[in-house]
Amino acid sequence: MPEISGTTPERGFPPMSFIESIRTVLSKYAVFSGRARRSEYWWFALAYTIVMSILYFALVVPGLTAYTADLMADPAAQMPGSVMTGYLIVSVVGLALFLPSLGVLVRRLHDTDRSGFWYFFAFVPVVGPIMLIVWEATEGTQGPNRFGADPKAVEQTSAV
Repeated sequence: MPEISGTTPERGFPPMSFIESIRTVLSKYAVFSGRARRSEYWWFALAYTIVMSILYFALVVPGLTAYTADLMADPAAQMPGSVMTGYLIVSVVGLALFLPSLGVLVRRLHDTDRSGFWYFFAFVPVVGPIMLIVWEATEGTQGPNRFGADPKAVEQTSAV
């Protein structure tokens, strides 16, 4: 049997699965240090978008549709409580997922060797959000960087 003389890092770790990325992001609820792979970020972004869309279209849109019809019949109609409750639920879920979303975004920026403060670049009209999406889609730096080890690195044993 060959002896193990050491380990060498190699990029080639398979991408995270949908469920694995959600678990990872939620387990690092408010962690802003380290690095996040593209698959971790984008799977969570997809899950967040799906959850928020379902909640909005299930809880808010039907009430708004009914309210609009009532408003046309009676201009003094008041917004029904169901719409307000729907907005409240969507807002609470959005707030609960804000820190994990921000955390994974900062870790994703770290993977591209950028400070998390580049998040604020998103507030620059037109150019900011586009650049942020480009950086989120850019492959991370190979090997360790100032924010930590390469999340794609796998320790492989080399035989002598």
